[in-house]
Amino acid sequence: MIHKNIKGQALVEYILIVAIISVITIAIVSYFGGYLKDSITKTSCSLVDQEYVPGEKPGEATCKDKEEK
Repeated sequence: MIHKNIKGQALVEYILIVAIISVITIAIVSYFGGYLKDSITKTSCSLVDQEYVPGEKPGEATCKDKEEK
């Protein structure tokens, strides 16, 4: 009678699932990275009381000092 080790098989399946989720997450962040960076920049501008200036491309936004009136 041959006894097969099924614990190793389950471990391999979990590793494959984690690898697939990691690849999908990296692809999503790469695709939407500029938009994520712009939203973080917009939030940080409001926190430091500066004006949000959108860039020409996603990910190129900056903050600048507000002009006094």
